Amino acid sequence: MRKIYIFDTTLRDGEQSPGVNLNMQEKVEIALQLEKLGVDRMEAGFPAASPGDLAGVNAVARAIKNASVIGLSRSRENDIEAVREALKGAVDPCIHLFLATSPIHRQHKLRMEKHQVLEAAEAAIKYAKKYFSKIEFSLEDAGRTELDFIVEVTAMAVKAGASVVNIPDTVGFMTPYDYGNIFKVVKEQVPGVEKIQLSAHCHDDLGMATANALAAVLNGADQIEGTINGIGERAGNTSIEEVVMALETRQDFYQAKTSLVLKEIYRTSRLVSKLTGMVVPGNKAIVGANAFAHESGIHQDGMLKEKTTYEIISPETIGVKESKLVMGKHSGRHAFREKLIDLGYDLGDEQVNAAFAKFKDLADRKKQVEDEDIRALIEEKLIETPEVFALGTLQVTYGNQMTPTATVHVRFEDGSEVAESAVGNGSVDAIYNAIDKATKEEVELDDYSIKSVSHGKDALGEVHVVLKQNDVSVQGRGISTDILEASAKAYLDAVNRLIEKRKTPTSNRSNVTLI
Repeated sequence: MRKIYIFDTTLRDGEQSPGVNLNMQEKVEIALQLEKLGVDRMEAGFPAASPGDLAGVNAVARAIKNASVIGLSRSRENDIEAVREALKGAVDPCIHLFLATSPIHRQHKLRMEKHQVLEAAEAAIKYAKKYFSKIEFSLEDAGRTELDFIVEVTAMAVKAGASVVNIPDTVGFMTPYDYGNIFKVVKEQVPGVEKIQLSAHCHDDLGMATANALAAVLNGADQIEGTINGIGERAGNTSIEEVVMALETRQDFYQAKTSLVLKEIYRTSRLVSKLTGMVVPGNKAIVGANAFAHESGIHQDGMLKEKTTYEIISPETIGVKESKLVMGKHSGRHAFREKLIDLGYDLGDEQVNAAFAKFKDLADRKKQVEDEDIRALIEEKLIETPEVFALGTLQVTYGNQMTPTATVHVRFEDGSEVAESAVGNGSVDAIYNAIDKATKEEVELDDYSIKSVSHGKDALGEVHVVLKQNDVSVQGRGISTDILEASAKAYLDAVNRLIEKRKTPTSNRSNVTLI
């Protein structure tokens, strides 16, 4: 059975999703979970983009012990030096070089001829070879590159010292047949190709990323690049969980598998969704809320008689458990701790006590606390931002024939408190106007979304906001059974993150097209 290596780029290509901006602590938190998942390689970021990106990559590099940590680099010496600096302390460092090869990129972006592309790429690989034993080289927009030039560039990369050559479908243009054929031809025509690994990196612009990646596997690809939940630029990347479970479920067809710890898939998906603010659609394959749900009477009848009538994957395989332990206001600390262990959380006594107090508060307002409620409470506590401002009491006056008014009490770090009132176009707007007056921060609300964490009229509501201040964008999250309280918490969380971000000097990301 052939092994397929998994190259996760959630922290780089995934973070390039519009509206996503992970801080250093969040990057490390996701990286540690990816390590538990068992990915072979993880791309931590693009160090040359900003000092913040470089620091984030370095934090991941120092935290990860059981996977190769990768930094992205253009084919430029300054970028290579930035990756070298960022990967100091990494157990298994690797640099990922790229240069565009397609006619449209050569003409309009690079303004280079074929021979110039070859020379620049070769020089970059040889320069990186001085510092790195592992080098991946990517032909950006390979999907729209002439096949003979793909062969020529790959042969050059092999000879120059690359250990992996990536052939990306950067704009999601390819069909499975055409994309698979590239790997077939490269395998047949490139001298020494057996000395390296070939990698597939697909985007989902036409909805074929997973199909294209699997076609590459069938034609000799050794590595698949993708992201958790398929997040990424534009329509996203190949969804790692989809490729992994396709290979696992259809080993008879693909004759290949990965070494991922499958039971960590669901928890990894949840963590990435929580920290990026990108909601997983209910009908998403493998990790969607409805992936193992059955409503049709015919389906239910079949499931009761034999689960395999309608389920080709057992939910337990990816870490989805149907717990029979009902949690409510009468549950004790021991039962709560056992539930946390059952859900896959290993917390210290202090963390358990803090979570238990929140659980008891929630249980007083809900008839039954579901697993999703507990996950939301725990994951809210995992990543903490220093609280410059905290929500005290909140009072809102609203009527359909009157102007909404909100009074908000905001506590400061020193324990003092200020109360401010404001009106708005709606209750949430009034709350945010009052908070602005209390914090004296001038911000712009760029995005606001709310979703139900679990089911029922007493379900927890989770609010996600994106605030902008000048060129800086931050996210905030808040949960409560009261959506107005959740809205206020999310807004204050974002303000706190904004203040924390101002303490770390960063610069704008380079405006470049990445693979």
